[in-house]
Amino acid sequence: MTQLIVPTYDVLGIGFGPSNLALAIALQEQAEREGRAYHALFLDRQQDYRWHGNTLVSQSELQISFLKDLVTLRNPSSPYSFVNYLHAQGRLVDFINLGTFYPCRLEYNDYLRWVGQQFADQCAYGESVVRVEPVHGAQGIDQLRVISVDSQGNERFRLARSIVLSTGGTPRIPSAFSHLRDDARVFHHAQYLERMASQPCTRHEPMRVAVVGGGQSAAEAFIDLNDSYPSVQVDMILRAAVLKPADDSPFVNEIFTPDYTDLVFNEPEAEREKLIQEYHNTNYSVVDLDLIERIYGIFYRQKVAKQARHGFLCRRTVESARASDEGIELALRDSATGGVESKRYDAVILATGYERNSHRELLAPLQEYLGDFRVERDYRVRADARLRAGIYLQGFSQSSHGLSDTLLSVLPIRAQEISQSLFEHLPAAISTQSRALESA
Repeated sequence: MTQLIVPTYDVLGIGFGPSNLALAIALQEQAEREGRAYHALFLDRQQDYRWHGNTLVSQSELQISFLKDLVTLRNPSSPYSFVNYLHAQGRLVDFINLGTFYPCRLEYNDYLRWVGQQFADQCAYGESVVRVEPVHGAQGIDQLRVISVDSQGNERFRLARSIVLSTGGTPRIPSAFSHLRDDARVFHHAQYLERMASQPCTRHEPMRVAVVGGGQSAAEAFIDLNDSYPSVQVDMILRAAVLKPADDSPFVNEIFTPDYTDLVFNEPEAEREKLIQEYHNTNYSVVDLDLIERIYGIFYRQKVAKQARHGFLCRRTVESARASDEGIELALRDSATGGVESKRYDAVILATGYERNSHRELLAPLQEYLGDFRVERDYRVRADARLRAGIYLQGFSQSSHGLSDTLLSVLPIRAQEISQSLFEHLPAAISTQSRALESA
């Protein structure tokens, strides 16, 4: 009887978003410099490469410079740079003529797809990782078993000497809406395009829509609803008194540099929290100034026309949400007056941000070895002596590495740091197994 051989990967990435894509490049380039062989695979639950695909409305622009792409800060001469992508697409001169550092997200998504296609042999799409388990050996745990489920519900496992977990954020659903998760009329902004495609307004039927939130996603949804669906009346509902502009001034942007990551990490825990809170308004519950000005202009023109199509309901907290055949009824409390009013909507869009705790769920079988999931400077999770296999986190270390950890700003440098750590911990000469084993 033929024995099934399960390949062991030197590096197995969970998720193939920008963070692990930057890592794939860093691994390749470091291996070429050092003349090393390695065996890597990345698993992603999507069927093909898409970056925030359901939020890519035409008005959305990247909020950081194109020079902070997957490689330029680390290796400006890399063939995987955004500039080389533009050259390959025949749009370099056209982009220069735009006179901007900020490409639209549709183009940046296309850039990521372009890079991802060049690593297609290292990625398995359509697989959701459900857990990571220890493989006990004589000397301890030198390997991990990664269990995934494909789109047909088939479960499979792979072995890895190290894993790099980069699964991004999970949509945050406020408690007032938790019982409406299965109601098609209430959805998170992460599902925006998919859910809007089935709404009556696509057939030009009138709708009342609530956008809950006061950040960039809420602003982009409001503008898209205003521009794309003339039959829609929108209420923006936010707890703050105003839409607050993001602070992206030059000195403040210093907090997104690799040097600042060192500063934050080397501070005592209490001081780290102070630094993060001090610059909270660079990333959370803030909106690009140009979008704020566009939204203000929309409401001003309503006043001129004396036609109040949309509403701006600030200082409002959603006390409760109730579903009926007539719609979704929200009880809104005014924090200034204490008064409560009821509003009924045909759809509610939750632009309420993301949580970052999926790593704890996937790594739950390893909990006894990992403690509280604290990480070293190189993003390797601290583990007790029994766990020798490497576990790295990308995008889950804001409390220790600063605000840039969940953003695109430090991707190339972080990828380099993780790549160097991975090769330092792997045996100097590994006989990598043929990728043909993976398809066996």
